[in-house]
Amino acid sequence: MNIHRIFAIIRKEFIHIFRDSRSLAMAIAMPILLIFLFGSSLSLDVDNVPLVIWDQNGTSDSREFIGRFTASRYFSLTGYVTSYAEIEQAVDKREAILALVIPRDFSRRLEGGQASDVQLIVDGSDANTATIAIGYAQTVTDGYTNLLLIKTAQQRGAKTVGPPLELKPRVWFNQNMQAKNYIIPGLIAVIMMVIAALLTSLTIAREWENGTMEQLITTPLTPSELITGKLTPYFLIGMVDVALAVLMGQYIFDVPLRGNAALVFGIAAIFLPGALTMGLLISIMTRSQLLASQLAMVLTFLPSFLLSGFMYSIANMPIFIQGLTYLVPSRFFVASLKDIYLKGAGFAIVKADAAILLIFAIVLIAVANRKLKKRLV
Repeated sequence: MNIHRIFAIIRKEFIHIFRDSRSLAMAIAMPILLIFLFGSSLSLDVDNVPLVIWDQNGTSDSREFIGRFTASRYFSLTGYVTSYAEIEQAVDKREAILALVIPRDFSRRLEGGQASDVQLIVDGSDANTATIAIGYAQTVTDGYTNLLLIKTAQQRGAKTVGPPLELKPRVWFNQNMQAKNYIIPGLIAVIMMVIAALLTSLTIAREWENGTMEQLITTPLTPSELITGKLTPYFLIGMVDVALAVLMGQYIFDVPLRGNAALVFGIAAIFLPGALTMGLLISIMTRSQLLASQLAMVLTFLPSFLLSGFMYSIANMPIFIQGLTYLVPSRFFVASLKDIYLKGAGFAIVKADAAILLIFAIVLIAVANRKLKKRLV
């Protein structure tokens, strides 16, 4: 490869990028906007679950039990009701996800040492939220039950009392259990996959539509020189986008980076050539900017969002779909970033993912070189 010819293509591409404000906006502003929007709105945490209560007992015991729900940050009391019809109306109007029904004999049964049934009505329209909300309610109820057991034992003269088996969980990574801490690293990977492919999906197609491809064919440029010259400017822009994304995660969303920041950029430097070449290959094969951009979005966003492990656990997918995830390069980038961000993993942990991303980039560059050669002969 001739270094002077490569630099000429790099200079040509940079001139086009800086002259075309839309390309520059897509390259810089769009990743920032997407990370801000997704990072601010996308969350798997379930807080402030709307709750209505039907207290048929109306005693200090029932009020103490209700107080444990209202004092929790996981529940938001929207009102009291006096019938099942009002509960149904509150659920239908989406004013409540949970309804707590305390029976009339609640206090009497507790004072008599008997078990009392408390009804929890749940809106199961959103199964994930409903499951988490039931878990919260169960935790509150268990805490109140343990308190009653201690009071009963003390009344009977027992000096100490405790549950026969006590679970003490210890969270090693993401101690605060905040969804943003693992969403933001995965979001960086997904957005970089989409943006990288979109940027380069227009390069070769634009040359054909503007009529400048024929001029390039007549030059001594080789396919590998043209590919290198086209990819280099967007690779540098991509690394700038990664830096901006890391800074946004650190200072806007307060996501701690427990690993080495240099390793994040190292993995990104291995990932970007493959993602950029995917867009370039699409551009080579379509020769249409509109079709290339649409195809790049379909082939990158949906697989990266659904099959990379960013939002949904790959282990819970059908076996056939799990096999397809190995064809999605962002799967390995997402896994590496989460390990580095959350676990402080070093290169020894992420080297397998890095090797796969490197192979992916080499294969795509070879295919693009072969396809472009046919156009330049």
